Amino acid sequence: MKDRLEVASLDHPNCLVSKSLAEFSDSVAAVDLDLVVKSVPSFKSGLKRLSGGEFDLLAVPARSLHGRQMAMLEARCSVVAARSPRRTAQVLVSENRLWYQPKAAIILAESHVVRRQLRRARRGIRVLAPTSYAGIHGLDAPPSDALEQARWMEDLRESGAIDAYVTSRDVYDSLRPDERRHALGVDPQERGGEHFLPVAYSDLMIFIARVGFPSRLAELVTELEGQTAWWVQDHMLGSMTADEVDKVGILVRHQQVGAIMRKAEEFLDLVVESAFHDPYGEVPDTEVHVEIRMEILSNDGRHTLSLERLVPYSDYEPATIAVLQDWDLMVANATVALAAHPREGPAADAWIGLDE
Repeated sequence: MKDRLEVASLDHPNCLVSKSLAEFSDSVAAVDLDLVVKSVPSFKSGLKRLSGGEFDLLAVPARSLHGRQMAMLEARCSVVAARSPRRTAQVLVSENRLWYQPKAAIILAESHVVRRQLRRARRGIRVLAPTSYAGIHGLDAPPSDALEQARWMEDLRESGAIDAYVTSRDVYDSLRPDERRHALGVDPQERGGEHFLPVAYSDLMIFIARVGFPSRLAELVTELEGQTAWWVQDHMLGSMTADEVDKVGILVRHQQVGAIMRKAEEFLDLVVESAFHDPYGEVPDTEVHVEIRMEILSNDGRHTLSLERLVPYSDYEPATIAVLQDWDLMVANATVALAAHPREGPAADAWIGLDE
């Protein structure tokens, strides 16, 4: 007998929850479930109808919960499950890859961190927010909706006014422009090469339920890697403002030891190789590891503050707390202006300005 679950879904152009639920419902993993999915127009209405007992679960993009945790708790609800992110990378919509863009090419990107990553990866190009471009050229303000904004940028690209723009994979698939797309990959092709950590909560879907929801049913819809990604990002980013979150690139994923070792051998990373080998050259620890990577950049992309950790899955929760403490200390030191000192030199601006 199948378990029936009434699920309310909240879509965002960058995270199509209803589409993901439909794919999950048709998969082998949901063979014991009967999912009945209905869309809701907003987080507030979905939470109200969930707490009123109209639905069993509320499925939303994780980003939509940021800053609304108190409202969720007041409704006597909590996050009980999460699905693994699958398409975290943003895409560059253009005929040319980033390195083949013409000099002084104009590229539009809504995300703060993506604009800074583009400036870091390639000098000599103009990377602007859509609103900034519209203001400079005397155009009407672009739409706030991500899909409509992408259509607005696509029209500019087709007219030759801009050379490229950046959007999410879900928006690109919904828009289906004629032009090619180029993924802004999270992994460098060579050691020290260009990389683009995903925006916060990228492609991460969570399930909210009333307090007391059966854990047996939650396990039927959750994925272990998704739960890890949510737990880590919630703790690392939960205290930040929305503006601060938009300036952070973060990646949380599970990694097999074999994949870690192959990458270390390819990049000649002796530190990682030696960490996984015992004195006899064997690899005794084959437990799945959690990779946590996080970064902020200066506005011009010249300075990057980053942190990377690989921790065993069984130890990732206390390790995340330690990572958060290290990160807070690093940010505090990197964002403070230096006063003049008789021995250490004249006054200097902060290495990275969070208010830029």
